[in-house]
Amino acid sequence: MKNKSIILIALLLIGIFLIAYGLISRRGMKEKSVFVGLYIPEFELENAADGKRILSSDLKGKVLFINFWASWCSPCREEMPSIAKLSKHFSSNQDFIILPILFRDSPQDAVNYLKESRFNLPVLIDREGKAARVYGLRGIPETFIVDKKGVLRKKVIGPYEWDSPDVLALISSLLKE
Repeated sequence: MKNKSIILIALLLIGIFLIAYGLISRRGMKEKSVFVGLYIPEFELENAADGKRILSSDLKGKVLFINFWASWCSPCREEMPSIAKLSKHFSSNQDFIILPILFRDSPQDAVNYLKESRFNLPVLIDREGKAARVYGLRGIPETFIVDKKGVLRKKVIGPYEWDSPDVLALISSLLKE
């Protein structure tokens, strides 16, 4: 009886651990998780400017800078100038793509904010929050840098200086791979 209790407690603790770390969902279904060193999950976005669909499978062979943000988010606004500078720095390289994905925000508010701030970035819509779910979004801003093979190489939660020398070096090295 004592051994059965120990086994039951061990299984319960393993289940709690797996749920806490997103390896299985609370509904008992396996979900994809995003970890540095692993391939990123597939996603589909919509460009607010023209309604065109963007599929992650169409971006293979590119270095991706995926940033979840909102126009009402102060930390997002804090890091947006550095994202715009990063975009400008690599603007001539077609193998680098910035994907600013709107999270729980009005596309029109986001477009207005970028226009007023003179940031030349697209507004990408995550219909029904599917991309946010498969990426296990914890909050915003949250950023993922993906290499040409589709492997997550860096994940940052919170604002960051995206035009800093270390980021420019990282992206330059990923572009050379």
